[in-house]
Amino acid sequence: MTFSYRTGLRFALPVLATLASMPAWAQNLSLAVAAPPTTLDPHYHTLSPNNMVAEHLFDKLVGRNAQAQLEPGLAESWKLVDDTTWEFKLRRGVKFSDGSDFDAQDVLYTLERVPNVLNSPGSFSIYTRAITRSEVIDPYTIRFHTGDVYPLLPQDLSQIFIVSDTIKNNASTGDFNSGKATVGTGPFKLVSFTPDDRIVLERNETYWGEKPAWKQVTYRFIANDGVRVAALLSGDVQMIDVVPPADMPRLRTTPGIGFSETPSLRSIYLKLDTAHDSSPYITDNNGQKLDKNPLRDLRVRKALSLAINRQGIVDRVMQGAGTPSGQMMPPGANGFIADYPAPPYQPDEAKKLLAAAGYPNGFKITLIGPNNRYVNDAQIIQAIGQMWQRVGIATTVDAMPFSVLAQRQARNDMSAMLIGWATTGEPSTALRGNLTTRIPEKGFGTVNFSGYSNKEVDALVEEGLRTADDEKREHIFKQAMRVGMDDVALITLHMQKNIWALRSGLTYEARADEYTVAMGVKPAK
Repeated sequence: MTFSYRTGLRFALPVLATLASMPAWAQNLSLAVAAPPTTLDPHYHTLSPNNMVAEHLFDKLVGRNAQAQLEPGLAESWKLVDDTTWEFKLRRGVKFSDGSDFDAQDVLYTLERVPNVLNSPGSFSIYTRAITRSEVIDPYTIRFHTGDVYPLLPQDLSQIFIVSDTIKNNASTGDFNSGKATVGTGPFKLVSFTPDDRIVLERNETYWGEKPAWKQVTYRFIANDGVRVAALLSGDVQMIDVVPPADMPRLRTTPGIGFSETPSLRSIYLKLDTAHDSSPYITDNNGQKLDKNPLRDLRVRKALSLAINRQGIVDRVMQGAGTPSGQMMPPGANGFIADYPAPPYQPDEAKKLLAAAGYPNGFKITLIGPNNRYVNDAQIIQAIGQMWQRVGIATTVDAMPFSVLAQRQARNDMSAMLIGWATTGEPSTALRGNLTTRIPEKGFGTVNFSGYSNKEVDALVEEGLRTADDEKREHIFKQAMRVGMDDVALITLHMQKNIWALRSGLTYEARADEYTVAMGVKPAK
């Protein structure tokens, strides 16, 4: 029952030279990423920058390789005992960074903690809700009971980082940030964390798996594209992620620079506020509040979508580093709907739909988005604002740091917002997190703060989650995605392309999940 990113498009371009005579085990690595984590708490926010850092410090029961395929982690194996019982065999001899032994009690504590993290803007409980009861058979065998047939539990548990039950008295998010609770079984241990600047890591010499090539790693956060590229060219860092498309031609002709790239699992899209009776950042053309929220009208949502030239954004803003999309799954992935293309660019049709909805002269709206999270994110919302202007929607564009945007999303303090979602290679997480009605006790709509709700989508997702047959389940999830996209639950834009740039002498195994992890950086042979 493994769901994988089914594409053969992954490739990593080898760089040219080898590291000089210094042994790999003695080397230090410095790398820079575009987006900083909001915390070191691995259960606070389902956010890729947080998860990338957590991959260094913690492990999960079920891992994922660079192609997003499941593989053993802290669990050596798993199986269905009956329709509602999964049994996991845990790895023996694993130690936490504080020297304590890993066993089933740590798993129990982790599952207890996940839904109770205070003020989480995106709870990991979406991945634990299916478990109704955990049963310890022995210290290295644990069974998870589900209320119904639930074939996706291994996929869900590939998202949950295991922490030690020895941290119970120091388990707040602040304690993770200070290092008190940062006790994991991962390949590195924490040396220091300076928010919005860097994390320093040292190799965990007692790590149970393949030890990384680097004794120490300086993991820097450099949001500014120009500064990040300059750091690479100067040798201040040895690798960067989110290579700016505009710099690609120059970097490709720069001696001593190599690349690693792959199609991404990340969908970039717009969220639209349908929760408010009168959306807070929409007015008439005179600046007066409207008596109703136009985004609740399907015709308006379709108009906003048809007014966007997706191919133009990919060609001009992304410099080709993306693929226009009309759904949340990438080509080749489980759940991708082959006959569901990106919506066409039809500004004239958009104007007709607005007029039919009662807005022949349009209205005013504010479009918000990050300026330090996704490839050319600020430029994308600026381009969309201009496109909306052309169909009569007077658009104010407001770009901000992602940390600010995340809090506004959690409060639904927006009318339209650019955001992204990285799938796990199969569609259930995208559907549950974004398109189902927000029902926290069910783990539905965990990041759906915008108020979208469609009973048909909810019913199809529930049916898919309890369908054991892989092909039938994929078909049901495709139906749910089609219904949500037809309803313009959100406006999908494109799938990103992941590109890393490295100094000569290094290779990096490009990851479909876009994670930048020091374990994947190795001296060229």
